[in-house]
Amino acid sequence: MSQNNALVIGIDCSTTACKAIAWNQEGKAVAFGKAFYPLLQPQANWYEQDAARWWHSTCEAIQQLLTQINVSQVEAVCITHQRETFVAVDREGKPVRNAIAWMDKRSRNQVTFLDEKFGGQYNQVTGKPVSMTPSLSKIIWLTQHEPENVARTYKFLDVHGFLVYHLTGNFRTSLACADPMGAMNMEAHCWATDLLTSLELREEQFAELVPPGEVIGYVNDTGAVATGLPKGLRVIAGAGDGQCAGLGANAVGNSRAYLNLGTAIASGIISKEYFVNPSFRTMYAPIAGSYFLETVLLGGVFTLTWFVEKFASDLHNCNLNLSPLEILETAAAKVSPGAEGLMLVPYWNNVMNPYWDANATGITIGWTGTHGKEHFYRAILEGIAFEQRLVGDAVMSATNQRFNEYVVMGGGSTSNLWCQILADVTGIPIVRSTTTEATCLGAGILAAVAVGWYPDIGTAAKCLTHTAERFTPSEERQAIYSKLYSEVYKPLFPSIQSLVNKLTDLTTTATKL
Repeated sequence: MSQNNALVIGIDCSTTACKAIAWNQEGKAVAFGKAFYPLLQPQANWYEQDAARWWHSTCEAIQQLLTQINVSQVEAVCITHQRETFVAVDREGKPVRNAIAWMDKRSRNQVTFLDEKFGGQYNQVTGKPVSMTPSLSKIIWLTQHEPENVARTYKFLDVHGFLVYHLTGNFRTSLACADPMGAMNMEAHCWATDLLTSLELREEQFAELVPPGEVIGYVNDTGAVATGLPKGLRVIAGAGDGQCAGLGANAVGNSRAYLNLGTAIASGIISKEYFVNPSFRTMYAPIAGSYFLETVLLGGVFTLTWFVEKFASDLHNCNLNLSPLEILETAAAKVSPGAEGLMLVPYWNNVMNPYWDANATGITIGWTGTHGKEHFYRAILEGIAFEQRLVGDAVMSATNQRFNEYVVMGGGSTSNLWCQILADVTGIPIVRSTTTEATCLGAGILAAVAVGWYPDIGTAAKCLTHTAERFTPSEERQAIYSKLYSEVYKPLFPSIQSLVNKLTDLTTTATKL
């Protein structure tokens, strides 16, 4: 039986940092640790990380957390993580090269190869149309360009699998963590052996699979010394950051969808049925027998950060005791809907659903001499909202159900302006989660059920999650946005997609000269 002051630890190993949060039985964060690691860019459009830094940062974050609590209170730990990022390791779990990150774009030719070889069959088996984001095309790239490293590779591990190995000594991962690699047979709940064999890969090159929410191992001597956690502590199989965010938002029924406004924008809704559709990708939900129908926009808060770094860095010197984003938000709030004629398609990191176009790039139209930083900032917020309507409408159409509300979390959810724009553009109420750490809370919920605090995931999510402000669509602004969406935004990218692709091809060739 759990003690009254019992805690579980959720670990979120994201694109930029590792966070460790201790949660109590009311869903309150009582201790916190965080450590950063860099994103490396050895060549244009290549993104890598030193996987050893994931482990070192995880240890540092846990050590920080343990200074704030009594370690005897901790009953289990569960990991969530950046998805699709993977590392090749040897038999001792040591990386044979840098990890390749989810936003890496080196595998454009391999994506074409997969599409030509498998077509729609790939989508049916893996739940995902062929794209550059899943790990598989980059693993194929390694086999073709770095065969010496592949020869030294014992396992290809997702971030969760890598950390589980260092905590427990087991080469295991969760179904809901391996799934985004794009090499799973989703209906059979196993590696897609026929697919792998046809690509001259073997199931043994990947981790053993464990359902999310089950004990995946126990902290061993090495893990205990490195982290300060007690030997024998239960490690619970987790899920990717998108799925855990949905759990941390209690998007587990009643037509409630989650919307994670993070580096990338991920949204989804739970389904008991296995749907396959180009409008979304199908992921394992961290609930037995369920799936998340998920949409992803790779250029989310990333695009806002890019804009500040490249074009608004001077705002750091305003001496207003406000961040550049706060200054831009205040100014953009005074701009009318439609950003005075400026419109943006936010494909800063190509596009997944619904077009699955690795050559896609961002588009901005409507520039005049009257536009300034505040207009472009608002155009980014509106462009992402228009895109959310595009993909959200497609999911609702495919599943024949309407979302009752979006529960938002992530760093972008702190913006009142953005939340209201999202409500006005999509026509769906936006409800803010009380924690921006819903992803880490989702891992905590899995651990809480595993140790017996609650009888099931649904009960735990209801008890441990909470919402705050609600943003209701304005009829007047919704009418303006609806015309802009249907008459301009929705047809914009399809109208010039071939030209965008040609531009990408021509300039990619030019950079090689």
